[in-house]
Amino acid sequence: MIRVCVMGAAGYLGGELLRLLLGHPGTEVARAVSTRFPGRRVDSVHPNLRGRTALAFSSPDDLDACDVLLMATPHRTTMTLLPEVRRHARTVIDLSGDFRLPDAAVYERYYGVPHAAPELLGEFVPGVPELFRAELAGADLISVPGCTATAAILALRPLAGLVGPDVQIDARTGSSGSGALAGDANLHAERSGAMRVFAPVRHRHEAEVSRLTGLNARMTATGVEAVRGVQVVCHATGAADERTLRRAYREHYGGEPFVRIVAHRTGAHRLPDPKLLSGSNYCDVGFAADGDRITAIAALDNLVKGGAGAAVQCLNVRTGQPETLGLEFPGLHPI
Repeated sequence: MIRVCVMGAAGYLGGELLRLLLGHPGTEVARAVSTRFPGRRVDSVHPNLRGRTALAFSSPDDLDACDVLLMATPHRTTMTLLPEVRRHARTVIDLSGDFRLPDAAVYERYYGVPHAAPELLGEFVPGVPELFRAELAGADLISVPGCTATAAILALRPLAGLVGPDVQIDARTGSSGSGALAGDANLHAERSGAMRVFAPVRHRHEAEVSRLTGLNARMTATGVEAVRGVQVVCHATGAADERTLRRAYREHYGGEPFVRIVAHRTGAHRLPDPKLLSGSNYCDVGFAADGDRITAIAALDNLVKGGAGAAVQCLNVRTGQPETLGLEFPGLHPI
């Protein structure tokens, strides 16, 4: 049994980690760490876990030895915590943005502050099993990409050599991507009915996409009226027709357990739609072509394949367990 601890367990990502890990037959949740709610029952904050656990939140001071430490702590905070807490676990899986970029100058450009632990940058393996499965099997430091970054990376990676180098990404995301402490801008009265362009240029995930696809990615992000879900529509130029594109996607993802190719000519669900993926660890990818215009589409649940599910998938790879263990939920329809 793999002993795991979750830091930042009171947030939305922390709650998803607990949901998945409590139902995982190969893991034992030893600690759910929260600075806000030490001593309170986990199910008082995550009511969907009622009847699933009697666990109470621990203080950070109570963190002790575990096999895997999962960090769902905020951007700009994780980098100050990690040098101290990593001694508690052989393997650390980080869900924040603090160790996704190997260059301190690039990090400061996108996150607005100097990096507090630059000596650790570059030591993390990206938490994308579809690209780094062999490296993850022996990694002690793993960094899960951002939710829109994961969707865009999986949409674009098969296009290497077929398009480029410039790609424009139009990303849409639900409100849970802003976190449990998102502030006044995400009150229901402000968000309901809105389609808010919150990152017209230089979204921080474009640096991750560029790094892991080899393309020159530019991203615009819009908040839409949904709680869960990310959809990216990526525009590129190339000479490939739809038959060539389908072959490329099948070569990359034909054997992948959590990437499905969804590119049909007709039907209500002919291209990836995040609504169908709520609660699941799938990323659906699709494509279309018209002359030299190529469009790649991907959708996922931002809290699962875009965060907690990807972390558990990486945990499975790292600990030698079946990659799909604890992640079998297929999503719901209708919803």
